Amino acid sequence: MPLTELEGAVREVFSRQVAAPRAVAGDPASAVIRRANRIQRRRSLTGLSLAAAAIVLVSAGGMHLRDGPPGGSVVIGEPDESPAVTRTMPPPGPDTESPVAEVDLVLGRTIATAQGRRVPLLGAGVVERAHRLTDGRGWLAVGAPTMAGRFLWAVAPDGAAQVLLAGADEIVLDREGRQVAWKQGTELAAAGIVNGELVATVRAEAPAEAVLLRFVNNAVLVRLAPDRPGHVLWRRNPGPLDRGGDRASVRVFDALPDGRLVGEVARGAGQPACLTLLDPTRDLVPAQPECGPELDGDGRGSVSPDGRWLLVNGRSGGQHSALLVDLERLEPSAEVRRAGPAMTGTVAWSAPDTAYYAAAGDLLRFSVDRAGASRPAARVALPSVAAGEPPVVVSGA
Repeated sequence: MPLTELEGAVREVFSRQVAAPRAVAGDPASAVIRRANRIQRRRSLTGLSLAAAAIVLVSAGGMHLRDGPPGGSVVIGEPDESPAVTRTMPPPGPDTESPVAEVDLVLGRTIATAQGRRVPLLGAGVVERAHRLTDGRGWLAVGAPTMAGRFLWAVAPDGAAQVLLAGADEIVLDREGRQVAWKQGTELAAAGIVNGELVATVRAEAPAEAVLLRFVNNAVLVRLAPDRPGHVLWRRNPGPLDRGGDRASVRVFDALPDGRLVGEVARGAGQPACLTLLDPTRDLVPAQPECGPELDGDGRGSVSPDGRWLLVNGRSGGQHSALLVDLERLEPSAEVRRAGPAMTGTVAWSAPDTAYYAAAGDLLRFSVDRAGASRPAARVALPSVAAGEPPVVVSGA
């Protein structure tokens, strides 16, 4: 009914209820009409606010790096301008179940914590890697490759995800989740992560074929080309990437607590690479004269928190497997033990002698004792997850 007809009907009702004309303090019909107008205005303003919010979200999604080069496709998410609220991990509640593992896991659209909590992932895509923050304020999650590139999300303790970065070819995080580096095309960039925002971004120019690998303290390890030896540590200096002097290292797996890197070097033309320690302060030259065993793996490897053990993919008896190497006896004749099926994702150590990793859709629990007894890593039973969504082992705290 049009507002003018409504007004006439209300006035007619009130006029019939009045037996005789008398002075009144106010017109009741006018009061009702004014109230209806106020309600209608509120509803209109609510609709406009929702529309404005949608426009802001679309605009934020299309915003490129303010200080980036024209035509770039890496996007940094807008910071939340609401008052800062520190959200920490809530105590166990009704969503707590029996823990699946001693480390956090991403199981499809849910994070299963080591404490037994089940946290639904809200607003994030398919997660390939995840890192639990040391301050208990949630996780950082790196998305799987898509047509739009990779995403980096900051995930709150309640599972709500906020985009920090989008459109990168590759993204790596440091051990504490306080630094991020990414590569897109020939641009290499790194930034700090503070209160859910990227700060102090630094950029360099790198060869298009260069591969971003990992953080080494405050530097970023880059492989110059995937098909030939040579790595360089980018110490976050702007401008062209310094190619360095290393042309011998074939793979770099991880770092020891003292900063030395565990990797493989080529001993000569036609000879297989061998395991050794590399000095990051001297252009990654071998830190010891002798070379360790030959692994012939795919580059996946992780060092135990105490620096004693290396869990690494390689060949044993003609089979591609996860292998265990004692780094305290790194010599050509060092014993290499088969630890289990080959790793296909991140390794997370729950203790100096225990680690979890994913292999071909399964979750495996490895221990030094089992490997020493020639027993492979044990398969861990998982809650039902969608096909094609293997478990993701979460690194970090």
